[in-house]
Amino acid sequence: MTGPEIMKLQGRKALVTGADSGIGRAIAELFAAEGADVAITYHSDEAGAAETARLIEGAGRKALVIQNDVGDPASVAATFARVAEELGVLDILVNNAGQGMSDMEVAEMEDSKLEQILRVNLMGPLFCCRAFIKLRRAEGGRGRIVTISSVAQHLPTPGSAPYGMSKAGIGSLTRSLARELAKDKINVNNVAPGLIQTPMTQARFDEPGKIEPSLEKIPWHRAGQPDEIAKVALFLASDDADYVTGQTWVVDGGLTMQWGGA
Repeated sequence: MTGPEIMKLQGRKALVTGADSGIGRAIAELFAAEGADVAITYHSDEAGAAETARLIEGAGRKALVIQNDVGDPASVAATFARVAEELGVLDILVNNAGQGMSDMEVAEMEDSKLEQILRVNLMGPLFCCRAFIKLRRAEGGRGRIVTISSVAQHLPTPGSAPYGMSKAGIGSLTRSLARELAKDKINVNNVAPGLIQTPMTQARFDEPGKIEPSLEKIPWHRAGQPDEIAKVALFLASDDADYVTGQTWVVDGGLTMQWGGA
């Protein structure tokens, strides 16, 4: 006979950015199921964020919904202030908010688009990390930072070079912060998903003949699901990963091993 299962995040408080759908929602829902109160942010999908909050509360945990722009440091500062006031001191930060792009070669690139992608995908996580580090140091250290990037940090991204640049930058930021924060015992890790079926990618699945070439390049011959990324994020946010820091965890069905080999 075994005792009750111990929740991996019992009593913890987490912030998951961009949690109105897809991977962010899956992470927020799983964290709540494992005992965490969860603050979530969204940029424009208020209804989606409300649904994520409903799932968190359905697991018996507190949910806090905040509209923000991770690329705006003032908005990030206001978000962290509100979380501290209404939810309490954060233990976990998940940088998930991001923006995609396609079909824009460098020679034709608009300055505004370049700046937008880099601010949201690269500067946004940095702004959030900066705020999180300050509050954790005020508490004596410890804590977990998990950033969701993409296999684009390892692969060429013709037609969306700034996207690949931003994701590669996340890998570098992860390694640098892991060294900076080792003295504070703050773990910093990165998850790089491959093709995951989310609202951001759904159009590729809906259009006849569009998704098959992508699946053929993946040794597993299928797309991943948001909960498969959430499970890796849970491990990295939990005490099970205490000896893991500065790493990028690629979750892609083998895509990066296959690249260039077919």
